[in-house]
Amino acid sequence: MTEPDAPRPEAAVEAFEITKRFGAFTALEKVSIRIERGEVHALLGENGAGKSTLVKCIIGYQGVDEGAILVDGIEREMANPRDAHKLGIGMVYQHFTLVPSMTVAENLVMSRVDVPTVIDWRRERAAIAAFLERMPFQVPLDQPVERLSAGERQKTEILKQLYLDRRVLILDEPTSVLTPDEADEVLTLLGGMARDKGLSILMITHKFREVTRYADRVTILRRGRLAGSGLVAELSTGEMAAMMVGATSLPSVGGKEGVPDDGAPVLSIRNLKVTGRTGLTQVDLAALDVYRREIVGIAGISGNGQKELVEVLAGQRLPAAGAVLVHDTPYGASRAETRAHKVRLLPEEPLKNACAPRMSVAENLAFRIFDETPAGKPAALLDRGRITANATDMIAAYKVKTSSPQAAIATLSGGNVQRAVLAREFTGEVDLLIVANPCFGLDFAAVAEIRSRIVKARNGGAAVLLVSEDLDELIELADRILVMSEGKIAYETQNRDVDIRTIGAHMAGHH
Repeated sequence: MTEPDAPRPEAAVEAFEITKRFGAFTALEKVSIRIERGEVHALLGENGAGKSTLVKCIIGYQGVDEGAILVDGIEREMANPRDAHKLGIGMVYQHFTLVPSMTVAENLVMSRVDVPTVIDWRRERAAIAAFLERMPFQVPLDQPVERLSAGERQKTEILKQLYLDRRVLILDEPTSVLTPDEADEVLTLLGGMARDKGLSILMITHKFREVTRYADRVTILRRGRLAGSGLVAELSTGEMAAMMVGATSLPSVGGKEGVPDDGAPVLSIRNLKVTGRTGLTQVDLAALDVYRREIVGIAGISGNGQKELVEVLAGQRLPAAGAVLVHDTPYGASRAETRAHKVRLLPEEPLKNACAPRMSVAENLAFRIFDETPAGKPAALLDRGRITANATDMIAAYKVKTSSPQAAIATLSGGNVQRAVLAREFTGEVDLLIVANPCFGLDFAAVAEIRSRIVKARNGGAAVLLVSEDLDELIELADRILVMSEGKIAYETQNRDVDIRTIGAHMAGHH
């Protein structure tokens, strides 16, 4: 006689066949997820897949139309976040929620629902110190949050939830503002707390490296439905990617490693100084060269001069000193210069920096050609037929989803605006391509497409300067990686010699 199977322990949190509608739109349809006690559970999915909606249902920001939320096996009604908090469920958001001017200790105490009218700070500090002794990481209690590093702020956000006695933590892109070392440290510590203290963690992420290294189990959503789930150890990244996009294959970055020409660089920067809006020097570059058939990646934490550098190269900001040369000729990013030197730009936030939002998709796609004839001569009149035909070809070639070429480009999704700008900038001959955070906020399929196009441009002979805060992206695409810290190039390495910890140390200013 066989022994009956032991009863399965109740999950810390379980969402069972959740359906959520917004009018005629169904954001979630019969989606289930089970978060066990003491596990790190990753939630994957493209933009619009329903991840945020699912989490909002669990945390009580949104009610469900069908299905149930169970905590410790008991069905609960989550009318608002307070209900979730009482049951030990907390959330650490992608953007920090701490009060910058207050100290860590003040932030912790003021986050409670039972803050006394008169606070006994000696007693509160003693209680917080005792609490921290049980925690695997420390933060300076008397330091204002605005003086903390990004890693310390993220730790404080997590500590705040643990201080409030949360047993289930939902993390929304927890490493998006961290260096690689900080990200590894935070996720390692959380994984240890899951194993040792029974903490349950649901982590929304788009980085497969974090899933495979730190998560025990994964749930994948696609278009508001459950696309798959399982133990991370039993799934390959290819299988997870296929579940996310509903396809067996994605555009391949592919292409052999770039082989830079031995000739003169296409882009040369010498002794460039750029002042920021406060008058302080934001960029101080002694030398930077980019050659044909290579991608040079600029890594760095946001705010270290990358934005100002791209603005100079785009003609949006004048340098205080130094020189920018393209093909050994002074370059000021005028329309005539970009055309003569075949320079193209894919900036961050393209709707804001590379489009006229109220103009049509067709008109935006024509910015490079509207004032010249097909023979390259100055055009006396606008050729509307040519503008429409040009847009039709680009929309088809780059899979831009739009109701019509005449629709305002502001009506497109972020990924389709990016595809449209990509189509405009990559069509024709390109000698120098300047790209800034090209995949920020885009879904998985759009990311794969854009990265493959960048590599194709390099393989076609272009020199590419890629500025990105996504180190995984740089490692995947760049032939050389430079780290920018406090406006200077702090480190340089060939991709084949890359060491993530060394790059992370230079990004953080420790070297």
